[in-house]
Amino acid sequence: MRLYLATVDPDQIRWALQSGLIDGVVATPRVLAEEVPQADPLEILTELAALAPVPIFASVGALTPTEIIRGARALRRVSEQVIVAIPFVEDALPAFRRLSRDGVRCAATFVHSAAQGLLAAKAGAAHVVVPVDALDAIDHPGESVLVPLRAMLDRASVECDLVAAGPTTALRLSAMGAAGADAAVLTPETLRTLVNHPLTDRAVDRFLVDVARRARPRRAR
Repeated sequence: MRLYLATVDPDQIRWALQSGLIDGVVATPRVLAEEVPQADPLEILTELAALAPVPIFASVGALTPTEIIRGARALRRVSEQVIVAIPFVEDALPAFRRLSRDGVRCAATFVHSAAQGLLAAKAGAAHVVVPVDALDAIDHPGESVLVPLRAMLDRASVECDLVAAGPTTALRLSAMGAAGADAAVLTPETLRTLVNHPLTDRAVDRFLVDVARRARPRRAR
């Protein structure tokens, strides 16, 4: 299961890459607004592309086909690492198809049902992003979307990655993987939390006690 880190913080990205924990970076409008509100998004993407040779999900700030295509081409000029994130709305459908034909990998966002996910994939999206945190918040578990969507894509032999965005615990991440997600989007805080388990400290303490109790080998005279 691939993991994508939702941040543009170079220190967080370096730590995660050096640890071998992530496979890509997500620079959504929310992330940019929270972390670098005054920066030029294209400049940030240029810096990210130089920092990490991994996929970078970047959003187009438009909803009409012409503007989406223009914005997508501007993002791709920054780097071929960029995967263009486009809201899945009716007006955007022609843009998905055109960009897919041009070899531009796109990710469909705002996918809240299995039916939307299937249509996005058929329209040309290479990635379908399901906001499981938003679904969970309204008591609509992400699994209820991922499981049937995975089954429909597999049955139709449609190649498309399912991305679960926003699992916040180890149990939810595991559930998304079991439900058929190919990847997940995590915040740096969640990723660091997943490194440890409530029993980790206890296990370390026991390990150190056991090491201290071992008899020291006698040195040969």
